[in-house]
Amino acid sequence: MANTLEIVEQMSYLIFFRRLEVTDSDNERKAKAKGEKYTSIFKGNENCSWSHFKNMNAEDMLEHVRDVVFPFVKKLDGDQNTLYAQYMKESRLTIVVPSLLQEAASILDEINISSHSHDVQGDIYEELLGELQQTGKNGQFRTPRHIISMMVSLVQPQIGEKVCDPACGTGGFLFNAYEYILTQHTSEKNLKDGNLVGDKIVEKKHWDILHNETYTGYDSETVMVRIAVLNMILHGIAQPNITIKNSLSKSFDQNKKYDVVLANPPFAGAMNTSDVNENFTLGAKKTELLFGELFYNILDSGGRAAVIVPAGVLFGSSNAHLKLRKMLLEKCQLDAIVYLPSGVFKPYSGVSTAVLFFTKGGKTDKVWLYDMEHDGFSLDDKRDPVEENDIPDILKKFPKREKSKKSLSITMNDIKENDYNLNVRRYIDNSVPEEQIDIQEAANKLDELKKERKKSEEQIAKDLKELGFKV
Repeated sequence: MANTLEIVEQMSYLIFFRRLEVTDSDNERKAKAKGEKYTSIFKGNENCSWSHFKNMNAEDMLEHVRDVVFPFVKKLDGDQNTLYAQYMKESRLTIVVPSLLQEAASILDEINISSHSHDVQGDIYEELLGELQQTGKNGQFRTPRHIISMMVSLVQPQIGEKVCDPACGTGGFLFNAYEYILTQHTSEKNLKDGNLVGDKIVEKKHWDILHNETYTGYDSETVMVRIAVLNMILHGIAQPNITIKNSLSKSFDQNKKYDVVLANPPFAGAMNTSDVNENFTLGAKKTELLFGELFYNILDSGGRAAVIVPAGVLFGSSNAHLKLRKMLLEKCQLDAIVYLPSGVFKPYSGVSTAVLFFTKGGKTDKVWLYDMEHDGFSLDDKRDPVEENDIPDILKKFPKREKSKKSLSITMNDIKENDYNLNVRRYIDNSVPEEQIDIQEAANKLDELKKERKKSEEQIAKDLKELGFKV
């Protein structure tokens, strides 16, 4: 299993098996809280529960998981036309060494895996990519949980609204939106007891909408989609609408409209002109610009977006950059820009980014800017927790767009006088000049190249040594 995503996929299956039992117990507890009856999914198949096979010897565990647990899980949904059935149909255990499976099960058994409020698959994905130094090569790195939470809290998705992430990865934005809605509709008593049950949602049609119609995700990686599907199921979405699709390509239907778009898409690289969807008008190839227009295209009139973009989108001088900014300012209400510290995505990337909050339709009168300096973690590769954290201040000031040392509102006249440049350093003095941003990004790329070169040299030396050469 040399392929990174295959490793993640196999680990995701094991987590899924373990969390099935945790989720089953949690659902039983929720049913009791609502005064409802509950039937365990393991009824009649108790030998498929994690607690049954986790202590087996290595050889027996491998055979049991492969021949008993996998078939059981594939039949869980029943309806073979669902996405779950489609993506699980091809699932299989590719671990062939019994001791490796036993070791993986032992490690996972020690991890605190809850049935909600934690993207465990995503954490493992991030950890594996970090270890294998793959993150950032294709622009694919996870959004930190606290940043997702901030974005969801500010965009405030509601029951009945359609939420989309066109580059969903492990599904973090989608199930955080689900948990936000549940939190808003859970009684104070249950929240205090840790029961995120949505007991204030009393109509069945609202539950049906929430579970079947609210969340849609797309990703171009088959394995990532499978991981996201499992993740959504384990967070309570029985029928996740997650599809394998490159949302920038000609095969993607941009006519489907959504009320809320939440995203942090891959920024690296450019599209082949022949593959670019014909609905794009910017004349751009760079993915960050194409995604910027995509967010606008798939939003319904009055729809809201909270999306992460590279800082260069805010001050790039090309015609495509300028067209995108004018689109966001003149065809939308660009409500706010929260500039993130350049260390938010470390140790995987030091790229400077910002969160755009906008509403489709109308035009912009004022834009609230906030220059976030701290996110509650150190901005080096270690990302250790620290006391300094601007997120509570952002959540407090955002509703009334309050002014402070780190925040202010600028008018369209201000923006036009600055040639539609939205870089924070033009408006807030304590920000990083865009020249420094460019230098920092160049330095980060140079560091990545040095690491790759060192890795290649080490591999060459190893190969020469194995061939008998002195190195």
